[in-house]
Amino acid sequence: MDAALPADTLSPGPLSSGKGHRDENFPVASWLLKREHRAPIMAFYRFARKADDIADHEHAPPVEKLRQLATMRDGLANAGTDAEALALRDTMAAARIDPVHAGDLLDAFTRDVTVRRYATWDDLIGYCRLSAMPVGRFVLDVHREDREETWPGNDALCAALQIVNHLQDCGKDYRSLDRVYIPLDTMAARGARVEDLGAAAASPALLAAIRDTAARTRSLLAESRGFAARIKDRRLAAEVRVIQRLAEDLTRRLLVRDPLSERVHHTNWEAGRLALAALVGR
Repeated sequence: MDAALPADTLSPGPLSSGKGHRDENFPVASWLLKREHRAPIMAFYRFARKADDIADHEHAPPVEKLRQLATMRDGLANAGTDAEALALRDTMAAARIDPVHAGDLLDAFTRDVTVRRYATWDDLIGYCRLSAMPVGRFVLDVHREDREETWPGNDALCAALQIVNHLQDCGKDYRSLDRVYIPLDTMAARGARVEDLGAAAASPALLAAIRDTAARTRSLLAESRGFAARIKDRRLAAEVRVIQRLAEDLTRRLLVRDPLSERVHHTNWEAGRLALAALVGR
């Protein structure tokens, strides 16, 4: 299957959310990137989106989720019929990209089905190592960037993006999927209970735990601030600068807003303004 086909040409699976790359919080294969790099990135995105939809489905039983994820893994090994997995397999083979990134991502989605709590910050970062860092590493490999130079910054930024997403949606994740990504020891230190996530507004204790986690996320973003400067491809570096700016602003909001009762997500206008500021260096 042609990996350059637009996302809507692949039929959605039975557990599809209908969400596409334009619905994400951060740019995916934006116009900033060279055209030849967008197709493999979109193949990876379609694969990730489908696996994410499977893992996050509110009503499918875990055994069915694991079965469908296993079918996708078979497709990566050319032993199945999953369209998105087969397309990504062909894309990685043609571009000589290490398939480990896709395998790590499937490990993360399998963990989403089987693990619903993270005891410590280190446990959460271990999850991000599978769920977020491989995405940026794949993009860097597509651009033939130096791994030693770029992976440390990538890993910090991608982990921050993942945690920001989870903090924004912490109430929804708990109510819909009984998942908690705020480290349990952080919640305990503040006297917060997991059940507090089901309320219409965060308790003072839960709000403190959310802000503690956001503060640690801000430290990750401090680590990734020089990442874009280490990227040789100027257009990819520009996209990374935009993503860094968006993540910093969302983290700032999480330090002052209650994600259970207040909007944290950017509007299109807000995201566009921040992106422009990042591109012109303001």
